[in-house]
Amino acid sequence: MTEEQLKKRLKDFGISVILFLKELPDSFEIRAIRNQMVRSGTSPGANYRAACRGKSSPDFINKLKMVEEELDETQYWLEVVAAILPEKRPNVGVLWKEADELLSIIVASIKTSRISTRKIDSTAPNRKS
Repeated sequence: MTEEQLKKRLKDFGISVILFLKELPDSFEIRAIRNQMVRSGTSPGANYRAACRGKSSPDFINKLKMVEEELDETQYWLEVVAAILPEKRPNVGVLWKEADELLSIIVASIKTSRISTRKIDSTAPNRKS
């Protein structure tokens, strides 16, 4: 998957989360979940875009870790919604699966980036200050 394809997929995921949240009932408890989930569900796309403009390999990895955390948090909130609104489980399942696939891609990217960074670090000449 290319960088542009992943950017689009993360943006589409965020939009799907927003559309899903619009379908939820309006109660105090659901509003609290909605507020959390709108942030955690849309921020992976924005954070990935920022990661792609990272200043260094450690910066890129750090921003990818933020994407990982937000996707994981979104899965948590989806699980809560499924537990309290069983009628929403089919929609939750689709979103949870996409979040899980995106999470797998991001975790693999983090691992690859760490390996690449170690290789670069090990080939860099030793400098004494």
